[in-house]
Amino acid sequence: MGIRERKEKEKTEMRSSILKAAMSLFIDEGYENVSMRKIARKIEYSASSIYSYFENKDMILFELLHEGFEKLKEKQLFVQGITEPKERLIAHGDAYMDFAFENSQYYELMFLIHKPKERFDLHKVKVLGDSCYELLVKNVAECVEAGYNKGEDVNNLALFLWSSLHGIVALYIRQAIILEEFNKQYLDNIKSVTLHFLQQLIKK
Repeated sequence: MGIRERKEKEKTEMRSSILKAAMSLFIDEGYENVSMRKIARKIEYSASSIYSYFENKDMILFELLHEGFEKLKEKQLFVQGITEPKERLIAHGDAYMDFAFENSQYYELMFLIHKPKERFDLHKVKVLGDSCYELLVKNVAECVEAGYNKGEDVNNLALFLWSSLHGIVALYIRQAIILEEFNKQYLDNIKSVTLHFLQQLIKK
């Protein structure tokens, strides 16, 4: 490996370390309570040096959100090849839960931690999430066009479905569900019960 390649590798690794440390701190201590100095201290690096990678902690959070929404969209796009609308919508819900449970830290950053309006451009976050949500709306619309839930408003139904999935996921991630059947070892049961609920909800 040449000098240039080694330096690029070191930069990539350092950037990854900064993002990983910041993600952990944002979740454990709250976004407002984390400083660039604290992030640098966690990776045993100088505070001034990490500014060469990110202008401020807002940009770090935005990068993490971008990564998270890209991962979510990839999961959602994977099921778009399913022809039957209801099957595709159920698979969409399954993919959403898979993403959340496999990437719980990203999910917390995307949907659960507080992002103060005066410090963060929430419009940019909305733009990131819109493309993912639009896929859900598209799948719901095609279900309605195929005769499922006739007369239902597509946007209202999409919002209800997303809210239902999000509620289950958020309760699990924040460990608010304490009943034995929803313990960590029963993660598959959470998914199957939720998907069964969706099956019953989407009907002709």
